[in-house]
Parts: sequence; C-alpha cells; structure tokens
Amino acid sequence: MELKESKAPKTTITYNRDEIANPVGNLFEAISIISKRADQIGLDLKEELTNKLKEFETHNEGLEEIFENKEQIEISKFYEKFPKATALAVEEWLQGKVYFRNPLDESQSEE
Repeated sequence: MELKESKAPKTTITYNRDEIANPVGNLFEAISIISKRADQIGLDLKEELTNKLKEFETHNEGLEEIFENKEQIEISKFYEKFPKATALAVEEWLQGKVYFRNPLDESQSEE
C-alpha cells in the first residue's frame, strides 16, 4: 500500500489555504473533497488492520485461554503511529493524486 510510504505529517501542521483551494478555486469545496478522501483512506486502513488482527483470533470461549500476542501488539502499535487519514488525504491532495469531479459542472456543460 503506497499510503505507508507517504511523508504525511504525524502531528498537526498549518497549511497555506491558497494551496489547498488552488485546484478547485474554492476552499470549502477542496475541504469537502479532502474529507471524502480521508473517509476512504480511514476505511481502507481499518479494513486492513482488522484483516491482520483476524489472523490472531481464537475461537475459544474460556477467559483463561486469552493471552497477549506480541505480534498482534506490534501490528496495533504500527497502525497507532501511522499518520491520521486526514493528513494522508491532504498530502495526496497537495501532490495532485486525488481524482475528483463535480456532477453539477458536467450537467451544466451538457445543456
């Protein structure tokens, strides 16, 4: 997954709002697009983490048989240290990697 190679910041930083708004000309539209992409990234990461953790599931009902698995803890720590989905989406946006279209613009051009 190329998201793991992203250079997105792991902490909050301030962005130039003109750089954010530049591709669409409207800051609020840009934020809406980035938000939708962040939701997609978040769902992908959650699904990936869930699939990796399912490998460690046990189907035993007894509480005494539950134990901590070091590999499972390492996987969870990796995803905790990963940049937030919003930071990844903003980074993709600034690099021009986000595809977007406005259906209203398309319907107006057809008339």
